[in-house]
Amino acid sequence: MPGRLPVDEQLDTLRAMLSRNDVLMEVLTRTARLELPGWYVTAGCLFQTVWNVVTDRPPTHGIRDYDVFYFDGADLSWEAEDEVIQAGREVFAGLPAEVEIRNEARVHLWYEDKFGVPCPPYASSEAAIDSFAATTCCLGIRLEAEGRWRVYAPHGLADVFNLVVRPNPVLAPPSVYEEKAARWLEHWPELTVLDWPRPR
Repeated sequence: MPGRLPVDEQLDTLRAMLSRNDVLMEVLTRTARLELPGWYVTAGCLFQTVWNVVTDRPPTHGIRDYDVFYFDGADLSWEAEDEVIQAGREVFAGLPAEVEIRNEARVHLWYEDKFGVPCPPYASSEAAIDSFAATTCCLGIRLEAEGRWRVYAPHGLADVFNLVVRPNPVLAPPSVYEEKAARWLEHWPELTVLDWPRPR
C-alpha cells in the first residue's frame, strides 16, 4: 500500500499518480503562467485523482472542478479577484474542466454568509488549505522553477492513499463534512469515512 511507504517514496508515488490525470497536469502548467502569489492547485482534483488510480478508475472520474488558491492580501476588493478570474478564463480556455480561482485573503469576507460560521482571516494559502472540512482534502501542489513540485500536505498522504476520509473540525461545520463525504461515497464506495467527533 502506498500509505505505508517511506515519505520520500510517497511523494514519488503521488507525483506518478497525479501525472496520470492529463487535465490536472495542464491545469498545473497553465496556472504557473499566471504567476499568482502563493498559489496552489488543491483539494478534490488531487486526492480524487489518487482515489481513481488506486481503484482502477479513469483518472478524471468524479472530479467536478479544479481549485486554484492564491493569496493576495494587498487588495481585498472583489474587482481585483475578478480580474484574476478573468485572466484565468483566458489561460484555461479549451480545457475540458471547470477551474475555480479564489484569493484566500478574501475568504473571511464571505465565508459566514455561505457556511453559517465565521472564518478568521487567513495569513496564507497554506492556512486556507489547513481548514478544509476533511484532513484528506488538505493537499496542495504547485510547480516551481525547473519543474519542481511543491507539495503541501500538513496531515501527510497516508489517508489519501488508503482511501480514508478523516474529519478536520477546525472551521467548517459538521454538515459540510457529511455532505461532502456522502457525495464522495457515491463515486468511490470503497472509501472509509470516519465520523465527525461529537461533544462528550
